[in-house]
Amino acid sequence: MKLYHTGFEEIRKPDVHHGRENADFGQGFYLSPDSAFMRRWARMRKGLDTYINSYELQTDGLRVKSFSRDGEWFNYIFSNRNGRKDALREYDVIIGPIANDTIYDLFGITTSGFLTSEQALEILTTGPLYTQVVIKTEKAAEALTFASSMIISSAEIESYRDAVRKEEAAYQEQFAEILQAIVGE
Repeated sequence: MKLYHTGFEEIRKPDVHHGRENADFGQGFYLSPDSAFMRRWARMRKGLDTYINSYELQTDGLRVKSFSRDGEWFNYIFSNRNGRKDALREYDVIIGPIANDTIYDLFGITTSGFLTSEQALEILTTGPLYTQVVIKTEKAAEALTFASSMIISSAEIESYRDAVRKEEAAYQEQFAEILQAIVGE
C-alpha cells in the first residue's frame, strides 16, 4: 500500500505515540493513500518547508481494521473524540473515511450532543469521501517503509488551498441544507 503524509519535516521514522488520543481513529500516525488529497490539505508555516512524505506499507502479519461510512465507523469516531478508551487498540492499522467535519469547519456540531447519532451520521456521510490510514502500533510502524519526500512550493499549496476553499463552501451549503431538514423534522 502506497501512503502519503504532509508536514513540515521529512519523517523517516514516524512516532505512533505523538498524536492525540482523542483523534478520530485514536492515537497514531495518520496518512492517506491519496497523494492529491495530501497536497490539497498541505499547510504553510513561516520559515518552514512543507513536505509530502511517501511510504509503502506491507500489511502482511498486521491486524488491520477497515471501516466504511456507517454506524460502526461513527461510533468509533464518537467514542475516541469523547476521550473513551480506544476500543480498537489491539489493531495495528485502521483504514477508513475521514469525517468531513474534521476537514471542514463545522463548529463541532456533529459530536456536540445537539444531534442524535443517526442525524450526525447522516451529515457525516455526505460530501466527498477521503480515506485515512492510521499506523497505531510499533509493529505497524516497522512495516512502514519511507520511500521519499519532496518539498512543495507555497504557490502550489496556495493553488490547492483555493480548490479546498471552493469545496468547503459547497460542502457547508450541503451541510446547512441537511441540518435545516433535520431541525425542521
